[in-house]
Amino acid sequence: MRFRDSFHPYAIVTIVFWSLAYVFTRLALRHFTAFPLGFLRYAAASIALAAIAVPLKLKRPKRGDVKWFLAAGLFGFFLYMLTFNKGSESVTAATGSVIIATVPVITALFARVIYRERLSGFKWFAIAVEFSGVVVLTLLDGSFSLNPGLLCMFLAAIALSAYNLLQRKLTKSYTALEASAFSIFAGTLMLAVFLPASVPELGAAPPVQLFYVAVLGVFSSAAAYAAWSKAFAKAKNTSSVSNYMFVTPFLTSLLGFAIAGETPAFSTCIGGAVILFGLLIFNFGDRIFIFIRR
Repeated sequence: MRFRDSFHPYAIVTIVFWSLAYVFTRLALRHFTAFPLGFLRYAAASIALAAIAVPLKLKRPKRGDVKWFLAAGLFGFFLYMLTFNKGSESVTAATGSVIIATVPVITALFARVIYRERLSGFKWFAIAVEFSGVVVLTLLDGSFSLNPGLLCMFLAAIALSAYNLLQRKLTKSYTALEASAFSIFAGTLMLAVFLPASVPELGAAPPVQLFYVAVLGVFSSAAAYAAWSKAFAKAKNTSSVSNYMFVTPFLTSLLGFAIAGETPAFSTCIGGAVILFGLLIFNFGDRIFIFIRR
C-alpha cells in the first residue's frame, strides 16, 4: 500500500489531536464547567469548518441522508459528551479511560454484525493485548472505582462506537470533510441547549482559556474528526481505524508530561509498551506469520 493511499497517517493525526484534547480539556476545566465547555468546543469547530465549507464548495447532504448526519451528531457529539462528562463526575480518570478503551472492541463487534467485517485470529489477539496494556497503564496503581458512573461511561463508549460505524457509512457517499463537517454541525445544534450557560463563562474567560477552547475546537475537533473520517474512507474495515484508539491513554500521558508537567508513572511505560506491541501485532501479525511459515 502506497503511503498516500494509507489510512494510517490520518488515524495517527486524529489520535494525536484527541490525546491533546484530554490535556487541554483538563486545563480548560479550571475555568469552564463541563457542558458549556463541550458546546464552546464544538461551536469553535463549526465556525472553523463553516469558514472553509463555502470556498471548498462542500456537497450538501441529500435529503435521504440527513437522518444519518443527525444520528452521527447525536451519538458522536451530543450523547457522547453528556454521558462522558456525567460519568466523569463520579468515576476516576483511570476507570474512565479503561471503559472508553472498549470502543475498538465494541466497534469491531458491531462492524461484524452490521457490515459483516471479519477479523483474523491475530487481530482479535492484538485487540486483547492492547486492552490489557490499557488496563496495566491505568490500573496498576489501584485506582479503579465502582459506582453508578460506570453505566454512563459504557453508554459513552457505545455512543462513540455508533459514531464510528456511521462515519464508515457516510464516507462511502461523501468526502471525509463533508462527513465530519455536517456531523459536527448537527451535534453543535443539539449542544446549543448549553448556550445560555456558556455566555457568562465565555465573557469572563481569560485569554489563555480562549486559546484552550480554540485548540480544542479547531485541532482536536474539526481537524481530528476530518482526519478520522478520511481514515475510515481509506481503510478496508472499520476496526483497523478504531483500533488506534488504544494508543490514546498512553499518548495522553506523554503529552500531559510535556505540556502540563504531569509526571508519568512506571505503569504508563509498561502499559504503553504493551499497547504498542499489540498495535504492531494488529497491523503486521498476519504478514509476520506468513513470513515465518515460509
